[in-house]
This record gives sequence, C-alpha cells and structure tokens, in this order.
Amino acid sequence: MTAESIGVGLAYYVVFLFSITLHEAGHAWAAMLGGDLTAYHGGQVSLDPRPHIKREPFGMVVLPLLSALFFQWPFGYASAPFDPHWALNHPRRAGWMALAGPAANLAIVIVSGILIRIGMLAGVFMAPEQISFSHVVASTDAMHGAAFMISTFFSLNVLLCFFNLIPAPPLDGSTAVLLALSPAAGRAWLRVLWTNPMLSWIGIIVAWQLFPMVYTPAWLFMVRLLYPEVPFG
Repeated sequence: MTAESIGVGLAYYVVFLFSITLHEAGHAWAAMLGGDLTAYHGGQVSLDPRPHIKREPFGMVVLPLLSALFFQWPFGYASAPFDPHWALNHPRRAGWMALAGPAANLAIVIVSGILIRIGMLAGVFMAPEQISFSHVVASTDAMHGAAFMISTFFSLNVLLCFFNLIPAPPLDGSTAVLLALSPAAGRAWLRVLWTNPMLSWIGIIVAWQLFPMVYTPAWLFMVRLLYPEVPFG
C-alpha cells in the first residue's frame, strides 16, 4: 500500500461518507414530512454523519474505510429507522420515503455537474479525452485535486442512486414500488418483505448481478447529459 493509494482510498471514503449521510438524511426527512418522527428523534434528519454512524458504525466506518483503503472501492451500508405501523398505515408515504434516498444522491450528481460546467466556463475544467469513474472532468494542474473529488462525487452518486433503485430487497427500489401499488397491495408487499428475511439475501445476489447492466448505462447517460457536445460512449 503506497502513500498515493492511501490518499485515494481516504478521498473515496470521504465522498462515500458524505453521500451516504445525505442519502439517509433524505429518507429521514421524507419520513418526517410524511408523519413518522422515528428518524427525527434519532437525529437522522441531519447532514451531521455522527448520528448515522452511531446507528451503523460498521457499515459506515469500518467496512467502507477498509474496502476503500485496500481495494480502492468504498463498500458499506446504512439505514434510517422508521415506524413499521406508520408504513403499513401509509404505504405510499413509505414509498416516497424510500425514493428520497436515491433522490438525494441524484441531487449530488446534479450539483457536481453544475460545478463542472461552471469550472469549464471559468477555464479551469475541460472535458477529458478519456473518461472514467474518477476522471469525469479534466483540469489545470492547480485544480487536479478538485477535479478528482468532483468526478468521484459525480460517479459514486450515480452508482448510489441507480443501484438503490433496483427493485430487489433490501434496496430502496423494493419499497419505492409501493408508489405503483394500491394501499392494500402495498401493505401485503411490506408484510412479505418483513416476514421473509431470505428475500434480502436473494435480492442482494440478484442486484449484484444486475449492477453492471444498470450502472454503466446510467453513468453514460448522465455523462452525455453533462457533455452533450462530446460523443462519449
């Protein structure tokens, strides 16, 4: 492990920590607006990562930090608490709560894209000749670090947004489908999810297999929106 790889790993972890904190804060905020104050009382309606880390210390610190340092890829998890009785009484609100997490990540992608375009107007950023996960934008030497961080924020949040939208438990997409169901069907679906823990293991395997088919097209689509004048892909 070199000093450079440690620096890159730590940078990935910082981006992951901020992004997953905003993701969970989005869930908590949507639940609060929908009438469930469980996450609010737990401190999760906040961009302060500490209450989120307190709830999932292994998933938000240990696992992503180690995976970022040793594999140059931050892998982790987090969760926002909610009242299951509230979700059963208001399945569509629970669906909006689930959708709010990926929406928060999409907001980060949009902000990252706006910063890239502002940087291009200022002459410090430019479209790269070859594009990759951490090289979405090229830069002058003085802005190399900023370009790396913005690129990572852009790509990682595309990943978090679209991966979590896969409708497989325990991902957010499996609950977001409540928006397309009747209240009765939604309640039945929630009971199926909660009473069959094996579905989560199956869902993770399915989602992992679908991941390349979801992420690559989604990332290229967002890149083309960012650079409509450049024929990437």
